[in-house]
Amino acid sequence: MNNAIEIKELSISIEGHSILKNISFNLQEAGIACLLGPSGCGKTTLLRCIAGFERQDQGEIWIMGVRASNATHHLPVEQRQLGMVFQDYALFPHLSVADNITFGLKDLNEKILKQRLHELVELLSLQKHINKYPHSLSGGQQQRVALARAMAPRPGVLLLDEPFASLDVELREQIARELRQILKQDGITTIMVTHNQLEAFAMADVIGVINNGHLLQWDNAYKLYHEPKTSEVADFIGEGVFISGEVINDKEVKTEIGNIQSSTPHGVERGKKVSVLIRPDDILHDDDSDMTARVRDKAFRGAEFLYTLELENGVRLLSLVPSHHNHPVNEPIGIRLEIDHLVIFPENN
Repeated sequence: MNNAIEIKELSISIEGHSILKNISFNLQEAGIACLLGPSGCGKTTLLRCIAGFERQDQGEIWIMGVRASNATHHLPVEQRQLGMVFQDYALFPHLSVADNITFGLKDLNEKILKQRLHELVELLSLQKHINKYPHSLSGGQQQRVALARAMAPRPGVLLLDEPFASLDVELREQIARELRQILKQDGITTIMVTHNQLEAFAMADVIGVINNGHLLQWDNAYKLYHEPKTSEVADFIGEGVFISGEVINDKEVKTEIGNIQSSTPHGVERGKKVSVLIRPDDILHDDDSDMTARVRDKAFRGAEFLYTLELENGVRLLSLVPSHHNHPVNEPIGIRLEIDHLVIFPENN
């Protein structure tokens, strides 16, 4: 399968401030990627640069096999085979849903235009709203209209800038899953910007973690969580705590909570001091275990509690526990380690 997007060593400075530094990645046709990172990390600037709204200082952008830009060449926005959905959707308030969707299809004959409108209305479940105006739609319905309008010309690539920002928090993950299904069904290559990990996990084939202008890792969600390449990625993705350790051999580390073994070599020299990442799902509640920890805090999450636990030696850990195990703060509970992925980083001496 060919690459729909190729970014090669792209750097951008705005008013003398470096925003993005040597960004490189590629995305295959019909792939869905998310640019994930905190506010101000550069992810929206990168999206705007791909779209053609910003110019890079160095590097190259290739879209559907065509060089869109480099330091001396800049293809206009309208020639980049892109569709874009902004945070506020930017729907035309004086146009109906049907007219909003077909706004960019004026050059098509009426039969083909109606056929494409019908396809999108069916795909996005907008049949009941086709003659309504944006002000009468919910946030989720407006989002679907904006998406349909962007998809209507069959762009090579679709760019989404925080598309769920105006939706209720509890709806975002559900709509992200629905949107993924729609985009896969229509075979549209997509890049989405978000700061929400659950949205990225629900949507993306591949996720790029960006911080301070650097692309820290370009990988699928499972590898970002279980095999982070840097301590920054480990700290940003999911939840967990770092504890001190010392490497015993190529698969074992001595820590304050006991020796931890890995099924694969970790690549750190024997005797090195390391930070060991312990995830909440590494610590299991077990009433029959001799190892105990005291509940110091708890957060109810419906099906689970996230417990903050403290061992006798003062080490604190997190543990996800089914919510029918409702233990009060300060009560000791039995725990055991089940660490399938040993994630360690050498400590700075």
